Parts: sequence; structure tokens; C-alpha cells
Amino acid sequence: MAITDVIIPAFNEEKSIGLVLKEIPQDKVRQVVVCNNHSTDRTREVALAHGAMVVDEMNKGYGYACLRAMEHIRHSRPEPDLIVFLDGDHSDYPEQLPELTAPILRDGYDLVIGSRALGHPEKGSMTLPQRFGNWLATHMIHWLYGYRFTDLGPFRAIRYKKLLELNMCDKTYGWTVEMQVKAAKLGFRCTEVPVKYRRRIGVSKVSGTIKGTILAGFKIIWTILKLL
Repeated sequence: MAITDVIIPAFNEEKSIGLVLKEIPQDKVRQVVVCNNHSTDRTREVALAHGAMVVDEMNKGYGYACLRAMEHIRHSRPEPDLIVFLDGDHSDYPEQLPELTAPILRDGYDLVIGSRALGHPEKGSMTLPQRFGNWLATHMIHWLYGYRFTDLGPFRAIRYKKLLELNMCDKTYGWTVEMQVKAAKLGFRCTEVPVKYRRRIGVSKVSGTIKGTILAGFKIIWTILKLL
């Protein structure tokens, strides 16, 4: 059976992280690593109470948190076969994890994106700027790199060895698009599966503010172009 580890970056998610952890199919994963990204609430305590391995990252940023969690997994033995990335705000549906990993385990794919565009996003779960940003970014990836994606969704699965090949380095908003662009450049076998999506618990640190939306949009476009 393939060894699957889950990474959840979390900043001030005390109201949602417990729900996320409860809904992960425990028989499908070895460990869940929650990276407490300098939270000022009880995110750490709640995650520990629900059985997660918790690591801390004082530098704020989605990429910082993912890299810190990866550093922990690097010392795990045996090393995992797959890594699943999942948000801690309860917007994703963790119970869909087997659907996400199936194309890798069954069909030999390297990277699987959970596509909200192909799935059934709850009304109000994605803002208009988010939808437009996803459309623009995925079309740019197609135009520049020849790969067709429909989403930059955070819920994704990747072979661990392939993840290491990507040499991920983005520290903030560009993490997801960096992964997809580098996978395209290296010729990874990529696919998407439809996933459900709901309104997150709490206010988004990115799309919940005008500043966050603008900065994220700029960083995503810049990341796509800089990797040419």
C-alpha cells in the first residue's frame, strides 16, 4: 500500500482545523503534518488534540509553511510515496482524498490537481477575482508551456520523489502555480479531478482583502513569467 502524508498550512484556523482533520480518511494516510504558520490563536492546540503532527514556522507565507512541513517529512522513515496538500480552512472536502490520489495510484500520473472549476463550488465560495485569476493563470500556462489546467486549487496530490525534483522555493502566494509550471516544464504526467468546494470558515488571508487579492494576482503572474 502506498504511503501517503498530508500537509496542511494553517494560520489562525482554530475554528476549522479540527473539522478538516476529522474528515481526512485516516485509513488512507500515514501522518498529517499541520504547519502552524505563526498563528495567534489556538490552531496549534486544536490540531494536536485531533492527532496531527504539528510543526511551527514563524515566517508568514503559504510557501514557507509548506516547505517547513516538507522538511519534517524529509526525516520520516520510510519516505512517503505521495504527498497531499490541503487547506486548513474547511473549504476543501478532505473525504475526497482517495479520488485525488487514484490517478497516481491507478493510472501512473505524477501530479493531480483538485479542480474546483470542474467540480461543484458552493455559491459564494470563490470571489470573482479568484475565478478570473484562475482563468488567466491557467490560460497563460497553456499558452506558454502547453499544459492544460483549469485551476490552481490548493487540494492536490503529487508523487514525493517528483515533488523533490521540482525544487520548490516560493515562500508566499506563488507556491501552487510554481508547482504546476515546473511540472509542465519537466514533462510530468499531470491531470485534474473535479472537487467540491465550500465557503471557508473565517476570512481568507488572500482573497478576503483587496491588498491580498492584488498581491496574490501579481505574484502568480510574475511566477509564471519568471520560470520561462
